[in-house]
Amino acid sequence: MAIALSLQQYLDGRGCSYDVVSHERTLHATDTADVSDVPKDNLAKGVLMKCKDGYLLAVVPASCQVDLDAVASFIRHPVGLATEEEVTTVFADCDVGAIPPVGSAYGLTSVIDDRLEGLNEVYFDGGDHRTLIHLNGRDFHRLTADVPHAQIAVRNH
Repeated sequence: MAIALSLQQYLDGRGCSYDVVSHERTLHATDTADVSDVPKDNLAKGVLMKCKDGYLLAVVPASCQVDLDAVASFIRHPVGLATEEEVTTVFADCDVGAIPPVGSAYGLTSVIDDRLEGLNEVYFDGGDHRTLIHLNGRDFHRLTADVPHAQIAVRNH
């Protein structure tokens, strides 16, 4: 599949310079970081959540998991994880489980974990289980400048 069309059009439309990095097929963000030799703190992953107003994309490092209570507290509404069927519908041009953490490319409201702030490099799924997008930190933060940041994750055990 390579990079998802919605993501590619979004990045290209904003003049972002990015690299497409191929890797061995993986199903989990931590495995992707390992096989790609990318620090887990620099690999952003998207987690689709259901909330009062529809969907919300939580963006956290691969080294962490979403703290549902922290997200609910931040948006002041209960949240839950979206079903696989809902994820497939929202991210129709992506493989299941390979969600790009750029909600705006899919018309989604997002919130980004504070740990992704100030990084020199950011990597994330390009829409399949074999492709990463690599952005310099400045471009990632420019892309997400209007997205709220909060402490919404806890470290993996």
